[in-house]
Amino acid sequence: MRSIRIFLRAAIVAVVLLLLHYALPQHDVARITSTEVIRMDFTSLNRVFYAQSDSAAAELETRDIRLINTERKKSFLLGFIRRDAEGIMVYRNEDTGWIWPPYFKFDSSDLQAEASANLSGPGQEQWVIVTHYGWRNRFLSIYPNAVGIRPVDGPDVTVIPWFNIFFFVFLVFAYFLVRAMLRELRYRTIDPLLGNAGDAIGRAGDRAGATKGRLKRWFGSWREKPR
Repeated sequence: MRSIRIFLRAAIVAVVLLLLHYALPQHDVARITSTEVIRMDFTSLNRVFYAQSDSAAAELETRDIRLINTERKKSFLLGFIRRDAEGIMVYRNEDTGWIWPPYFKFDSSDLQAEASANLSGPGQEQWVIVTHYGWRNRFLSIYPNAVGIRPVDGPDVTVIPWFNIFFFVFLVFAYFLVRAMLRELRYRTIDPLLGNAGDAIGRAGDRAGATKGRLKRWFGSWREKPR
C-alpha cells in the first residue's frame, strides 16, 4: 500500500512538472532566418497542443499556421542555463485568446510582421529574444508558440527569467502557507471534533452497557425460582 501511495505521488509531481514546463514562458536567443505560412491538418494526437484560430475567426479542422524559422542558442532548465551550441528551432505564431495557457495573446499578425522586420541575412546577423511556451516535437508536428520578440545587440546577452523565478518562489510560499493553514485547521477544528466524537461514542457505549445490564437483571427477575 505504501508503494502505491509513493507511485501516485510521484505521478502527480511528474504531471505537474510537465505542465509547468509546457506552460511557463521560456526565452531563446535566436536569429530569425525566415517566416512562412503553412496549411495544417490537425489530428487527435496534436490538436490539443495548438491554441486556436485568430480572434474573430472561425475554428476549423484545417487552417493556416504562421511559422517563424530560427537558429537559436540551445538552453535547458526553462532557459535558466544557456549553452554555446546552436540548433534549428521553428516556432508557431498563434493567438491564445482567453484560453489556456493564460497569455491573452491577440496580436499574432503584428508579431509575424515584427519577425519579418528582424530577419537575419548573410553578414547582417540580427539577434532577438524569442519568448515562447510549449514543446517542439517533429513526430507529432507540434511547435512552441512565440508570444514575444525583442531585438538584442548580440548572442551573449543574459536573460534572467524573472517571471519563472517569482512564480516558483510564490509556489513554495503558497505550499507552506496552505500546509500551515491545514495544520492549524486540524488542531483547532478537526482534532477537537474527533475527540468529542470519540468521547460521545464512549459515553454511548457506557450507557448501552448499563442499559444491557439493567435489562438482564429485569429478565432475570422474571425467571422461575427453583422449588
